[in-house]
Amino acid sequence: MLFEKNSDKKVHCILCSHNCKIPDLKFGICGVRQNIEGDLFTHVYGEVIAEHVDPIEKKPFYHFLPGSKAYSIATYGCNFRCDFCQNWQISQIKKNGNSQPFAKYIEPKEIVKNALKNNCKSISYTYTEPTIFFEYAYDIAKIAKENGLLNAFVTNGYMTDKALLKISPYLDAANVDLKSFRDDFYKNMCKARLKPVLNSIKKMKELGIWVEITTLVVPEQNDSDEELNDIAEFISSVGKEIPWHISRFHPDYNYNDSYPTPIETLHKAYDIGKKHGLKHVYLGNVLDEKDTICFNCGEILIKRNYMDGKNVNIKEGKCCKCGSKIDGIWD
Repeated sequence: MLFEKNSDKKVHCILCSHNCKIPDLKFGICGVRQNIEGDLFTHVYGEVIAEHVDPIEKKPFYHFLPGSKAYSIATYGCNFRCDFCQNWQISQIKKNGNSQPFAKYIEPKEIVKNALKNNCKSISYTYTEPTIFFEYAYDIAKIAKENGLLNAFVTNGYMTDKALLKISPYLDAANVDLKSFRDDFYKNMCKARLKPVLNSIKKMKELGIWVEITTLVVPEQNDSDEELNDIAEFISSVGKEIPWHISRFHPDYNYNDSYPTPIETLHKAYDIGKKHGLKHVYLGNVLDEKDTICFNCGEILIKRNYMDGKNVNIKEGKCCKCGSKIDGIWD
């Protein structure tokens, strides 16, 4: 899906914002989409490398079917090269590289069947980047909808508008990693750009896809007051109802010469989010600030213990105490 034929057997991939122009027999930046004689092929359709039943809060989603289970799947590969990637063992494998992954082929209808059998309410396309296994996710999502399941992307947000328009009838929610608000960070740390991610967040909101945003706060990289204010201000401008998950970093992959994010930095970011009018701000990879609180009256609406959410005081999307509307997709 989503490519154009050019002259001399080159193809233009329009799936993600790298917009790769790929010569014959070469791969795009993702390393899993190949030009073969002027047609673009995916090497990861059905090649499942991770398959688990997860609490939806693990994604993290806090305003999307809280307390439910999500059938979570991934193929190998990614269109980012983040030095601090925490799933690098599977995301940084390329078909055109030397190492080959251990993956098993699973038909889309079998994924849906497994989700239903495990009493899941949704399917999450996660762990790696769902954009690079777009055709597989698309086919699963269509069948999932027909069987009463919802669909959610956990994504870096680097897909094109055309990709979003294609998947939007079947995509209910997305948690987007807004890794920084500086283009230099994206170029140096992720080998990508900031603007397409911001565009995707706004486009998702426009298309009616429920959006939550996660920022992994990396010490001395994206943790300044100025940058955290810029992120919070942007989210607020798109929608004050958008939950912002502020996650604690720990050293991993090619970025081991740093240190875990101080808890004080996370609390500072939390206060900045609230200052900009965000209704729901959460801390990730720590134990505090996980409950959903009514922004109007302060009532605890959803009590969370680690990655388990229990609906305690919300009905039909409204606070049972004051009646305020709480945005999200509820059971």
